[in-house]
Amino acid sequence: MTVTVERGGRVVEKRHHAKSPRRPRDSYALFLLPGALAFTAVIVVPFLMNTGVSFTDWQGVGSPEWSGLANYRELMDDSEFWASFRHSLFMVVAMAAVPTALGLVLAAALFDFVGKHFGSATASLLRACFYLPQVLPIAVAGIVWSWILAPDNGSLNELLKAVGLGSWQQDWLGDPDIALYSVMGVMVWVQIGFPLVIFMAGLQRVDPQLYEAAELDGAGWWRRFWHITLPQIRPEIYVVLLWCTIAALKVFGAVYVLTKGGPGGATNVPSYFSFTTFFEKTQVGYGAAISTVLTVIILALALIGLKLQTRAEDLEEGIRT
Repeated sequence: MTVTVERGGRVVEKRHHAKSPRRPRDSYALFLLPGALAFTAVIVVPFLMNTGVSFTDWQGVGSPEWSGLANYRELMDDSEFWASFRHSLFMVVAMAAVPTALGLVLAAALFDFVGKHFGSATASLLRACFYLPQVLPIAVAGIVWSWILAPDNGSLNELLKAVGLGSWQQDWLGDPDIALYSVMGVMVWVQIGFPLVIFMAGLQRVDPQLYEAAELDGAGWWRRFWHITLPQIRPEIYVVLLWCTIAALKVFGAVYVLTKGGPGGATNVPSYFSFTTFFEKTQVGYGAAISTVLTVIILALALIGLKLQTRAEDLEEGIRT
């Protein structure tokens, strides 16, 4: 910057260099450091230790003996592991696919119908009721459901008997043919509140004028749901599906409380299979291999899901522009 100053009849020019405002130093790393240290101590280090143990033959006491890939070769030929993994796919249906579909319909109904005709307070109350199973400890919920599904004097069998459907009474958790489906039903009840809350939050950002314009054009509720609600809350759908699928793959508490993997392994899942291998069979190296494989599958699924979500968002942004 040049400044002109008159001194004794002379014109003098002075140049001043404007100083740029001092920017505060970026200190985000300091805020991330505690979380990074905790993540490293609680997640990364135990995972690396578990991976190391998976290459050994160890019973939990004494010195581990290096066995290389023996545990993983045995795992690939273990029919019990693959059966437990197939059960996990059923859990994905019960904890991800079904709750997401039901949560979408219920969220749209509460937001678009109940909220408009009965008030937002009623919709919020119903939303809280659906979300209540998420708040309950899984041990408490599992014990209550074990009472309900008990073969003798269980609430469900007594209800069937009272309404004249006594022939439908079953040993819901003790019959190998239906035990897995009973656990799936319980998990649908537990999980449905999470997608419902996420979708109702997503509906808050949808422009109401879209619904009004569609309604003026004669679109019914289902057409508005299909052509407006679903496309607008697509990011929430991706998040819910990914989160619930991961939760289904690592489900443990419900199986432990309800069936302990039985009867006859009919409800066994990889996380419970790893637990029993660790602590009941004391095959620590083999149990570590099971949990390592499960962790790698979950990480790969998470990365693929995030990649697909990013690609879909980029494609949608490109179409808009």
